[in-house]
Amino acid sequence: MSDRAGQSHRRFRAYTNRDLDKIPQLSRLSADHRRSLKAVAAVLPFRVNNYVLDELIDWDRVPDDPMFQLTIPQPGMLAPDELARMRALVEAGERAAIVAAARELQRQLNPHPAGQLKLNVPSLDGARVKGVQHKYRETALFFPTPGQTCHSYCTYCFRWAQFVGVDELKFAAREADTLVRYLQRHPEVTDVLFTGGDPMVMRTRVLRRYVEPLLDAELPGLTSIRFGTKAPAYWPQRFTTDDDADDLMRLLELVQRRGKHVSVMAHFSHPRELEPAIARSAIRRLQGAGALVRCQAPLIRRVNDDAETWSRMWHTQVSLGAVPYYMFIARDTGPKEYFKVPLHRAYRIFRDAHASLSGLARTARGPSMSTTPGKIVIDGAAELAGEPVFALRFLQARRAAWTGRPFYAKLDERAAWFDELRPAFGEPAFFFEAELASMQRSA
Repeated sequence: MSDRAGQSHRRFRAYTNRDLDKIPQLSRLSADHRRSLKAVAAVLPFRVNNYVLDELIDWDRVPDDPMFQLTIPQPGMLAPDELARMRALVEAGERAAIVAAARELQRQLNPHPAGQLKLNVPSLDGARVKGVQHKYRETALFFPTPGQTCHSYCTYCFRWAQFVGVDELKFAAREADTLVRYLQRHPEVTDVLFTGGDPMVMRTRVLRRYVEPLLDAELPGLTSIRFGTKAPAYWPQRFTTDDDADDLMRLLELVQRRGKHVSVMAHFSHPRELEPAIARSAIRRLQGAGALVRCQAPLIRRVNDDAETWSRMWHTQVSLGAVPYYMFIARDTGPKEYFKVPLHRAYRIFRDAHASLSGLARTARGPSMSTTPGKIVIDGAAELAGEPVFALRFLQARRAAWTGRPFYAKLDERAAWFDELRPAFGEPAFFFEAELASMQRSA
């Protein structure tokens, strides 16, 4: 693969499900394979750009190439009967029937896992605060409307429901005033995370309209502003050669001058995303503007489900001055069956990758599950009192008192998500379940 992107001001071009026939590289696939891709893209969101196609995918390894698996719809993402049904509808070209069938399937795919709709959306003056989630005491998530898309979509994405055109499934806020008022009432919030979608798809002048109100308001509790983004991997030009890249750096510097810490939560899923010179330049540019770059990604079957890949990725991140932050377990939503990795195997991958690194690179936490009660990390797999168990712990929790408390689940080598685990040692329930049930009833 070339590094043409590092040598010129490349113009961004995105392809969606309507453009599959216009992607020249896909002509390498069989006609039957392309028909299946169209069927999947009618149900699950698809968007890819020219940088990903030209610089990140190794077309000589398709379809097994990890970046191809990460960004291009795969036939296995739908069950065989669902794929056959969608293929027939797409080939018949009946638009209304395609949309109706897609909506039916989408609602079966757990579009908002972990209590996002019922438990995470806060209220202000008796009304739900649109575009905000407040799950953990110190952190509020903010979803600005113009940022509810991405430069390219990851095929596993747990936020796929943001992108399928169903308004009732979206989190989005058109302005920041309500967020400011909410933060003024909740001084316990020290950290605002701009998320989506991807806030870095916004032009800097638009992003300013959401960031500057937080700086201008009297928010003594706010100490940190974070941006969750895949742009350093999928469109690093956003930080280097785009015509408003310099203005973006000035905005980040402004946040620093106003006394707020800036973190860029960069999603790097595979070490190949860090190979192009322009991706490394993007990281250096962000660091030069005072931002701390933290790196996180989920463990995805067919993309990065081996220890060597994570070891190489974390080592590269540290060499660039970035901080390995999280290895997540892919959430139980969307095409989860295609991408899931059993928890027992995930723990071994994390353990083996960690063991291969120096202490500087052992900052990553995981494997972590963002579940309804909170972020649960697998600390170990062992035998206690004659019973094989997972040792678990909350890194973050809906109730602060749960955070850090160890607990144990029966070791099930088939389980791929927390809901599939059962308490160890004959306990009837995990320690938090009664209180969580009470929260759910009152929501």
